[in-house]
Amino acid sequence: MPVRRLDPVLVDRIAAGEVIERPAAAVKELVENALDAGASRIDVAIEAGGRRLIRVIDNGQGMSAGDLDLAVERHATSKLPDGDLSQIGTLGFRGEALPSIGSVATLDIFSRAQDAREGCHIRVDQGLKHKLAPAAQPQGTRVEVRELFAATPARLKFLKTDRTEAQAVADAIQRLAMAHPAVHFTLSGPDIAGFDYATCGTDAAGLLQRLTQILGKDFQANALPLDALREGVTLWGFAGLPTWHRANANGQYFFVNGRPVRDKLFAGAARGAYVDYLPAGRYPALALFVSCDPRTVDVNVHPAKAEVRFRDPGLVRGLVVGALKQTLEGAGHRATPANGAAALDLLARRPGGTSGFGGWSSPRPANWTPESSTAYPGFAAEEQARFAGIAPSTDARPPSPISEAADTPLGAARAQIHETYIIAQTRDGIVVVDQHAAHERLVYEKMKAARAAGGIERQVLLVPLVVEMDEASVHRLAEAAPVLAGFGLAVEAFGPGAILLREQPSILKNLDADRLLRDLADILAEGEGAALPLERRLDHVLATLACHNSVRAGRRLLPEEMNALLREMERTPGSGQCNHESPTYVELKLADIERLFGRR
Repeated sequence: MPVRRLDPVLVDRIAAGEVIERPAAAVKELVENALDAGASRIDVAIEAGGRRLIRVIDNGQGMSAGDLDLAVERHATSKLPDGDLSQIGTLGFRGEALPSIGSVATLDIFSRAQDAREGCHIRVDQGLKHKLAPAAQPQGTRVEVRELFAATPARLKFLKTDRTEAQAVADAIQRLAMAHPAVHFTLSGPDIAGFDYATCGTDAAGLLQRLTQILGKDFQANALPLDALREGVTLWGFAGLPTWHRANANGQYFFVNGRPVRDKLFAGAARGAYVDYLPAGRYPALALFVSCDPRTVDVNVHPAKAEVRFRDPGLVRGLVVGALKQTLEGAGHRATPANGAAALDLLARRPGGTSGFGGWSSPRPANWTPESSTAYPGFAAEEQARFAGIAPSTDARPPSPISEAADTPLGAARAQIHETYIIAQTRDGIVVVDQHAAHERLVYEKMKAARAAGGIERQVLLVPLVVEMDEASVHRLAEAAPVLAGFGLAVEAFGPGAILLREQPSILKNLDADRLLRDLADILAEGEGAALPLERRLDHVLATLACHNSVRAGRRLLPEEMNALLREMERTPGSGQCNHESPTYVELKLADIERLFGRR
């Protein structure tokens, strides 16, 4: 078969397949063009998920007749004024968006430059370019794309439902809106609810306002501000509290020089920073922005510009991990307010699926009599007699003074119930603390700090402990002995079916060594054949050590011990959740409690 040159229209359609794989990609390219044109307002409308119509209107600089005529030609762009591909300062460049769209759809562009007396219009119909014509148009540009992929019906077969495609369009616009809070964005269409994001400031408060518009008030309540600089690379944005995590990575947004990207480097850095806080299979929510010299990053490595390549990826990864860890440590004991809201929701529920105490009533039982009513005069005396001699489950010791402690974040301890939960009173509510979960986290953080400072202090056992277990477990522990020594555990094999413990961490006073060694053997077995990072496995060992030495549920605490635990939680980073990622406390505001009882 002879070699032949392809038809130019066919070449354009092949190029369109790389850049415009779905309506959302076309919208993204058009909105980026509007942003590069300096628009302060961008309105997008779609029909049939963008397949039937895409309309993008902006109030940017607009184009002259000559620029518009050239803009729909291949290899024509305004985004490379000096032809230097190593220094791209706009949201371009791949430069094939308009001709690619015009090759697979009917493309109409109306534009008027700032000083022009009239606007102009050009149409490209399935690759056929029409003549330029005058048109009534305010300053800016209006682009209309109709019947997308009509010339390539095979592409239409791979599109999803109109609602799904419309949602993808919304996601593409929202990502760009996050990076440009000073721009007013709107989206409308019959297949989507749409949105209208008003202009926000360009400072941190404005960025948080825009993120709240898009991600909701929950993000604002759980967001931690972040700002860092290293060797000319600036990082800022907001990171979600570890206690507010997701089942997937859809809540993670990364931007490089104003460009939204989906890059493994950032995803891996976020995972590494949160590794000590989140359970497996859970993901943090965050929005991070990186600004750097355009010459240090290649934005042209992916047809859809979704990936970037840094000249020094180690520098960027280290900056992200370090800044996130520092931010999380600075959050201290903070936990998501949603824990309290969830608790209130549970309290307000009653059988039958309805919520709220207001109007709490139930049908009268068939055998109801006046004497069985709680309003019957003899009821109170009968009930008191029934419960005579039964001790309350709460700690009835006199409460401690709360004048000063109530002003602290976790308040003053007032009681211990069921020898498991500490009830503390704050100025505007109450805090319920799981004593075991809280102390477990505190011990873990102390041991982690000791290990980072040079090793955990050890004490020699007066009588070494021998623990019998299967040969495989003994072999695993003996092999890991050098690593375990860094955690304050000195172990060695004691025959084929036993392990000998000679030293243990001095911080662990009431250690169940037999159970601990068995758990450690199980951890080592789980890690075999798995690509778990060393840091993750070591932290798992520390978490296990801490768990075995924490205040157990069922232990009665003195008021001084409860208050000391609360104060230490306030000083300890990450104390809002235990080593197993469960919350350590729940805060209930007085106003919410009053609503439960109909006082508000």
